[in-house]
Amino acid sequence: MQSPNRYQIALLSAYALALHGFESMFPSPVPWLRLGLANIVTLITLLLYGLRAAFTVTLIRVVLASILNGTFLGPAFLLSLGGGILSTLSMGFFASLTPRLFSATGLSLIGALFHNGTQLLLAYALFIQRIEAVLLITPLIVLLGTLTGTINGIVSELIIKNLKKSVEKIQNVDT
Repeated sequence: MQSPNRYQIALLSAYALALHGFESMFPSPVPWLRLGLANIVTLITLLLYGLRAAFTVTLIRVVLASILNGTFLGPAFLLSLGGGILSTLSMGFFASLTPRLFSATGLSLIGALFHNGTQLLLAYALFIQRIEAVLLITPLIVLLGTLTGTINGIVSELIIKNLKKSVEKIQNVDT
């Protein structure tokens, strides 16, 4: 695994921010529920460059997106930051603990579960403070998180496979 330079981190962060912006153009069936397309970039960064780079991309995306959306330091920012941090750390933990056990899709599902769980916990602790409301919405959030986590993982696997093929072609041309 190679270390990315700051330009690669900036580019990956820009991709994540662009996907986040693209996704915000579509209506959400549940408030603060998103498809998590930017997490594709985080997962690819994690698998290609490691936890530190993925964590940096997540932080840059969350902070810049909240500034651009006008939600910086508000409830949406806190939920996004908490979910992003814990999902990235959990994917990094499982990727390093058992490097070959989980595919990109498996890691994406782990990230989705931690992201959703963290957001539900933060929503309860900071805003709702009614366990009945949180328990009522939990099955829907977990179901949708599982679906989007699976899709994002599959897309990540396809992108990584194509990136590796491109690198092989370039290396074959050079030799």
